[in-house]
Amino acid sequence: MEEGDSKPEEEAHPTLDVEGMDSWNAFKTTDEIKVPTVLIEQVIGQEKAVGIIRKAARQRRHILLIGDPGTGKSMLANAMAELLPSEMLEDIVSLPNPDDENNPKIKVVHGGEGRKLVKAEREKEAESKHGGFNVMPFVLLLIVSAIILHITGLIEGIVSAALIGFAFLVFLLFGVNIRFMMGGQKSMAPRVIVDNNDRDMAPFYDGTGAHAGALLGDIKHDPLQSGGLGTPAHLRVVAGLIHKANKGVLFIDEVGTLGNSQLDLLTAIQEKQLPITGRSEMSSGAMVMTDPVPCDFILVASGNIQVIDHMHPALRSRIRGYGYEIFMKEMIEDNDENRKKMVQFVAQEVKKDGKIPHFTVEAVEEIIREAKRRAGTRDKLTLKFRELGGLIRAAGDIANENKHKYVSADDVLEGKKSAKTLEQQVGDYFLERKKEYNILITEGDKIGRVNGLAVMGDGGTVLPIVAEVAPAHSQKSGQIIATGKLGEIAKEAVTNVSALIKKISGKDISNHDIHIQFLQTYEGVEGDSASVSVAVAVMSALVKVGVRQDVAMTGSLTVRGEVLPVGGVTQKIEAAIEAGLKRVVIPESNMKDVLLEKRYEGKIEIVPAKNIVDVLKHSLEKGKVLVDKADKLFDK
Repeated sequence: MEEGDSKPEEEAHPTLDVEGMDSWNAFKTTDEIKVPTVLIEQVIGQEKAVGIIRKAARQRRHILLIGDPGTGKSMLANAMAELLPSEMLEDIVSLPNPDDENNPKIKVVHGGEGRKLVKAEREKEAESKHGGFNVMPFVLLLIVSAIILHITGLIEGIVSAALIGFAFLVFLLFGVNIRFMMGGQKSMAPRVIVDNNDRDMAPFYDGTGAHAGALLGDIKHDPLQSGGLGTPAHLRVVAGLIHKANKGVLFIDEVGTLGNSQLDLLTAIQEKQLPITGRSEMSSGAMVMTDPVPCDFILVASGNIQVIDHMHPALRSRIRGYGYEIFMKEMIEDNDENRKKMVQFVAQEVKKDGKIPHFTVEAVEEIIREAKRRAGTRDKLTLKFRELGGLIRAAGDIANENKHKYVSADDVLEGKKSAKTLEQQVGDYFLERKKEYNILITEGDKIGRVNGLAVMGDGGTVLPIVAEVAPAHSQKSGQIIATGKLGEIAKEAVTNVSALIKKISGKDISNHDIHIQFLQTYEGVEGDSASVSVAVAVMSALVKVGVRQDVAMTGSLTVRGEVLPVGGVTQKIEAAIEAGLKRVVIPESNMKDVLLEKRYEGKIEIVPAKNIVDVLKHSLEKGKVLVDKADKLFDK
């Protein structure tokens, strides 16, 4: 095979089990790695959740999974369905009710028997239709006889025409056409509404975002309700997902969005059966209600932590009382065992995609490095695998484009650029515009102006902050006024800074209004990571000392001046590098979380800050007097 070909002549047979490897990198390419065939064994890093899922599948318990998107909630639900036995499956059949046509009967049979029952009933109907008097042979015989008798001269032409006309009249009165025009005989054959024929595993249905009819079942509207043309009610019954998931798993993500359907779902869980009725008051189906239909499913509900606020208390109580609540982990320790699992994850994604080459050990190492970056701390690996899987596919596409046999580390690095999130792309665009119009200044020094840092989605951005001090409208009525679409936490952080400003500057700010502006933050500001930047900007404006514009900073500030850790420091530092800044001040406790991409290493000075004094030392151009004063206060 030529070097430029994108696929190997013959794909290597996987021989390595990650659990049996001496170390995580004891392989050359991921096509050597065995991928588990059982779905539950493909779940990475959620050992506690996997153990509970196995137990819940045996005991048929309900599950509530709470965690961030992409941590494996839907995969666990699918795996649970795989663990359930398939021999318990049932077909559900809707039957006509001779006593009340608006109350169809429900019959439950073993899986695969429903179709046989319907076929047998239809054959009986066909036999009964053909068993009656068939007028067609009589009509044909009469017409043929009239023609022959006329040709032989035995009867006159007018008599022959009369006989043929009589034959047509008989056909119209007694033939199949009259029965069709009058609506015909309605089919009383049953209808299979839940069909598990040929299913070899327990059913799994995703009810995320389903409307009431799709989730709970519905009765179709019948526009022809009179004159014998209507469709029997039992043929208009449509099973809901709760009925189709009988003896299986019903998965509902963001369960809090179901609204009023939560109460019906609660009833279905309690009674293990729920009648099907029309869900629209304007439909003829609203008059129909079946007998109770079995819906003995296992509910796997999921969502982020906020979804609990929108869940009906009774529904959550039912899940908690008859099942388990699981909080999904967001990260795991960065050790050899967990790195082996990351190798397995890469091999799984390649096999699942089916269109990208396998990865070299160097490419997998780059994926692991990205997993560490996204975890936000050096000693952890992220478990948000959906977005990490997106990077794997992007790198695979780059390798295919370059006609590489395997995905290399360079392909992964190139994939990072092409797989930037929308927020990162928007952040880059705003950064360019701010530099172009001098909204972002990266040289010299300015009084009351600071380059703060913020997180936008999965990326970072530079956040210019300016402050100005002006006399208050009346004595002792000074206030802090912050603008820039601030959230509640950001507003509180600004207020907390005022105590520290009074202490360090030594000025009575009650006679002054302090104006703080977050420049062009149309997307809004939330969190307290800008409190360090706000404090420096205000103190600079009060004492008229310039702030270095080639310095950026981030950190949460207490009222006592201590700098606390914040999130996303790596992304913030990389944003500062992209903006052309020379120094960045971050909380000392965040130093272990810094994990820059190789292309950014050595391009900026990273200064740790334990308190506000450290921040002032490395950001003020000529602020020795203020720094010395603050230093004495913190020495006490």
